[in-house]
Amino acid sequence: MAPATALERCATGITGLDNILEGGIPRGNMVLVSGSVGTGKTTLCLEFLVRGAERGERSLFLSVTESSTKLIQNLSTFEFFRRDLVDQGSLVFVDLPAVYDRLGLGKEELSSEEVDILIRTISDLVRSLGVKRLVLDSLTSVCYRFRKDEQIRDFMLRLGQELSDVRCTSLLVSEIGPNPARYSLHGVEEAIVDGVILLWNTRRFGDIVRVVQVVKMRGTAHSRAQYVLDLTSIGILMAPHLKGGREGGV
Repeated sequence: MAPATALERCATGITGLDNILEGGIPRGNMVLVSGSVGTGKTTLCLEFLVRGAERGERSLFLSVTESSTKLIQNLSTFEFFRRDLVDQGSLVFVDLPAVYDRLGLGKEELSSEEVDILIRTISDLVRSLGVKRLVLDSLTSVCYRFRKDEQIRDFMLRLGQELSDVRCTSLLVSEIGPNPARYSLHGVEEAIVDGVILLWNTRRFGDIVRVVQVVKMRGTAHSRAQYVLDLTSIGILMAPHLKGGREGGV
């Protein structure tokens, strides 16, 4: 029997996470990054894009709720951020509300035809720019404008196929409560994506710490252990989560 072909990896550039994933996310995977407020979702996604841009992979951040200007200002506080990556077009920020306005998608609920337009627009942007890493922040905000779970499923399946076809690895931010029963707003998103990275806050010795766990990742063996996540100026650091001092979730 011939040996299985190893999948190409998209190294996140976050050492602890890449170690968990045996070298990174399988290239072309669509991954849900789920967590409540203040757990580090956006920072993790931004570092993923910055590290990709440093490697020569054009990286795209689609922002739904926060302006690109503010995102870049906040990102500038981290030592790992390089403004020249933005200036030279390796790291691209796009405000999705501005795209909505340009396309005439201003209604609170999108029709099936309008969802088609949105998918084609994102796909055309990815293809025209040669994007290899994409972040949508957040999928939850986009899905608020869909009427039915079937629309969410269709949007994600079709977008995922478009991105996979051009080997673009994507992180979709999912906003959930502090004690979730599922990893997304509607509960259908996690079944469609190739991977789920879960972040949450917990108490340890009186302090609140961030914790991360890879719940699911197609195409690779991975640890399901919990790790403490530390947002430092030089980037995200991870260490095993010692549960002895845990006092409960936050």
